[in-house]
Amino acid sequence: MNSDLILLGHGSGGRLSHQLLDELIIPVLNGTAVAAQNDAALLDQVSGRMAYTTDSFVVDPIFFPGGSIGSLAVHGTVNDLAMMGARPLFLSVGLIIEEGFGKAALRDILTDMRHAADSASVRIVTGDTKVVPRGKADKIFITTSGIGVIEHDIPIHGANARPGDKVILSGTAGDHGIAVMAGREGINVGSDIRSDSAALNGLTAEIIAVAGDRLHVLRDPTRGGVATTVKEIALQSGVAVTLREEALPVNPKVKGVCSILGLDPLFVANEGKLLAFVAPDAAEEVLARMRHHPLGSQAAIIGHVEAAPAGKVRMETVIGGLRAVEMLAGEQLPRIC
Repeated sequence: MNSDLILLGHGSGGRLSHQLLDELIIPVLNGTAVAAQNDAALLDQVSGRMAYTTDSFVVDPIFFPGGSIGSLAVHGTVNDLAMMGARPLFLSVGLIIEEGFGKAALRDILTDMRHAADSASVRIVTGDTKVVPRGKADKIFITTSGIGVIEHDIPIHGANARPGDKVILSGTAGDHGIAVMAGREGINVGSDIRSDSAALNGLTAEIIAVAGDRLHVLRDPTRGGVATTVKEIALQSGVAVTLREEALPVNPKVKGVCSILGLDPLFVANEGKLLAFVAPDAAEEVLARMRHHPLGSQAAIIGHVEAAPAGKVRMETVIGGLRAVEMLAGEQLPRIC
C-alpha cells in the first residue's frame, strides 16, 4: 500500500478516512480539536443582514502561476460575499479527490487554502471529503460555501446601476485566464503573467467607506471577463454602458499573448479584480482610494452608464468607432476556475 497516495478507503468513513482527516486535512485547514468535531459547525451570532454563497472549482491545472485550486477556492467565495458588500466570516470546504492523488499535493492545496483564509480574515469551520475511483474525476474538485454579514444599509447589487454612473475596474484585465491557459498548455509566457487571484474584501471595505450610498454595484469579472459581467449588469439594471477601449488596463504581456492566440482580454477571466459602478461625484474619490490599496493600484475608470438603449453595451474603440459588446456563446477558456 502506497502511503503517499489517496486511496478509495480514505473516503470510506473508516480508519483510513479518520487518519486522512486527523493527520492532514483538519490540522492544516483549521486545527479543530477532536472533541469539537461534530456534524455541523456552531457559529457565533452576528448583528446585521447575512449573505450566503456557494461555488465549485474545477480549474486545470490545479497549480498555476500565482495560485492553486486551493487559494482560488477561498478567494472566489470570499469575493462573491464581498461583491454584495458583506464582510466574509465563515467558509465550508467540500473536497472531491480522485483515487491515486498525491498526499503531498493535497497538503500544498490545503495549506494554500489556510493561508488564503487567514489573509482574508475568514474561518474555515466545516467541510467534507469524498474519494472517487480513478478516471471519475480530474485529480481534485473543491466546493466552498461562505457566510458573511452586511453591516450597512447600502443597496449594492447588479440591478442598481444608474444613468451617469462611472464604471471603475480595479486593475489589469485577463491575468488569471492567460496564466492558467499558459500553465495548461505549457506555453512559456515569462514571469510577468501570473494569476491575479486574491481576496477583495479589504478593497471593497475601502470603497464602501469612501463612497457610501454613492456605490451602486460591485461585481468580480470572473468567467466571461469584464465584457460579460458588464453586459449582465446592463441587463439587470435596464441601462446601457459605454466602455472605452483605450482606458482598459491590460498587462502588455497579456495583450501580446491574446493577440497571438486571437483572444480578447475583455472576455478573459479574472479572479482578483472588481468592477465598481459609482455615482459620478464619487468616481475620482473612489479611484484615488482604490489606487492606494495594493489590489487597486492600477484601477481605472473604463466607462459610464446611460439610460438607453437598455441592456446594451458598447465599446468606444481606439480609432473612434463604436462596436457592440455581447456575451460569448461559450467560454473562451474552459476549466478556468
